[in-house]
Amino acid sequence: MRETHRPVIAFLTDFGLDGAAATCRGVMLAICPDAQVIDVSHTVRKFAIRDGAFIFRSALPFMPVGVHLAVVDPGVGTARRPLAIATTRGDVLIGPDNGLLLPAAAALGGAESARELTNRELWLPQTTATFHGRDIFAPVAARLACGLTEFEAVGGAIDLDSLVALPAPTIRTADGRINTEVTYVDSFGNLRLAGGASELARAFGELADGALCSLVIGQQPALMAAFAASFGHVEVGAAVLYIDSSGDLAVGMNQGDLGASIGASPGMQVLIERP
Repeated sequence: MRETHRPVIAFLTDFGLDGAAATCRGVMLAICPDAQVIDVSHTVRKFAIRDGAFIFRSALPFMPVGVHLAVVDPGVGTARRPLAIATTRGDVLIGPDNGLLLPAAAALGGAESARELTNRELWLPQTTATFHGRDIFAPVAARLACGLTEFEAVGGAIDLDSLVALPAPTIRTADGRINTEVTYVDSFGNLRLAGGASELARAFGELADGALCSLVIGQQPALMAAFAASFGHVEVGAAVLYIDSSGDLAVGMNQGDLGASIGASPGMQVLIERP
């Protein structure tokens, strides 16, 4: 039997569960009935572009090559550009030009070219100023996924240097300390931090499992956390410093919600030292 490959569309929004994401799925499947739409997340915090960018960047390397759509778009209906980015891996990313797509593009080998979605023939016949996910992004993504249009046909080329980029997170290392920041608070309350194993090694050398570190998160009192591979290596309720599944520094609490307990949010400054 000949193997067939159905087109894949990974789909992320901050729309929640009130029907908007399903409406976009319906538009995509009406145009491209064979598409496999993978719902990455529709519970991104409202308007939280950095959160959406983090999740999209973390998820897309594990998706099949395809056309991937992300909509966290507080500037919908304004002069912000609707965007398509072609990546080195062969994927096309669709969404607003507000920084949401660039981290994912970097995780897929980098952005090779970009185009503004100006070809109205690829949009729904009637469009609104408040639902570009349905009216512009979804139909363009579906047409690209099914091969009904070429990337070059979606609109004019854009200089990659003109794309909106999110501010780079703070990460500084010195002998015996790391100054970093919270980049994302996940649904378990774990704090993902800027930096990874190389920054940890530059600051502290090779940390043994169980080595204690002091973390000052925002204005909170110092928190003692053991460095370990995973949560179960510390007692229930204890804090753990670890390298997460994306290679980032992270701190969490075994079977607890660290983020909620200290009111953590992206952008909070974090100082890591050895006691």
